Amino acid sequence: MNTRNYISIFAFVLFSIATASSDSGLSPNYYDRVCPEALPTIKHVVEDALAQERRMGASILRLHFHDCFVNGCDASILLDQTSTIDSEKNAGPNANSARGFEVIDKIKDEVDKVCGRPVVSCADILTVAARDSIVVLGGPSWNVKLGRRDSTTASRTAADANIPAPSMDLPALIKNFEDQGLDEEDLVVLSGAHTLGFAQCRTFRPRIYSDTNIDPAFASHLRTICPQVGGDSRLAPLDPTPSSFDVKYFTDLVSKKGLLNSDQALLNGGETAELVSKYSGNHEQFSEDFAKSMIKMGDIKPLTGNRGEIRNNCRKVNSQY
Repeated sequence: MNTRNYISIFAFVLFSIATASSDSGLSPNYYDRVCPEALPTIKHVVEDALAQERRMGASILRLHFHDCFVNGCDASILLDQTSTIDSEKNAGPNANSARGFEVIDKIKDEVDKVCGRPVVSCADILTVAARDSIVVLGGPSWNVKLGRRDSTTASRTAADANIPAPSMDLPALIKNFEDQGLDEEDLVVLSGAHTLGFAQCRTFRPRIYSDTNIDPAFASHLRTICPQVGGDSRLAPLDPTPSSFDVKYFTDLVSKKGLLNSDQALLNGGETAELVSKYSGNHEQFSEDFAKSMIKMGDIKPLTGNRGEIRNNCRKVNSQY
């Protein structure tokens, strides 16, 4: 993408922030005075982690999604199981698949060192780390609104109920996103995050053995990876370039090569199908809209003011630290 296009995206994102910051109580300048080194430190640790394993970028982004869809972007997904915490890590969508927690721990340690004390929330760390991961993998940047505080509880039940399932059809997906204040454009754009990363066999087995709305050669290839019985944790890429932010996810959908049922389902509706078609041939538009929808998702039910806390350890509430 040329410099002019990136300037256009940056200007659009700045406008989005200017018109929305006051609604959530968040601000991109929140840490400028209390710890100006916080964001550069997050960026450095993310870049180092992705230099070791590029797949980690998709994992961090997925943590952010799964956090925000469960009672808002409050870092509840990071809490370990205790006698009083029903950890979201044990929910169906996260168990034996959510990863990247060690990277968030490392970021927290480094940020607290440069700040001199815990002033940056785990919720903000996760939100910024997701943005920085996208940038490293070739996607757009945007100014992240900051000032979230961390939850003091978690809900495995809410995680099971609210995180969209790979088996969902289009009406269920639309309803799921509407429940979070997100519209059909957000659904398509944020599903485009599947331009990155991998999925486990157990999430796409029904599609490759039962669906008819799938390219036969694509299904045949996936069956060599994912048997009908066993091999649940075997991985397949969500698109042909799982470590690059591009539009191949959308071109695959047009060719009936979506890995998950919830991916291919986007072609089953008028507006969503039109958006898939548009993005499949327009990287600039996808990048611009992705940044906008990520800001919007980051605004889901943030804890601000005196609500919540700034955790000393992202895995534990302060009363258990």
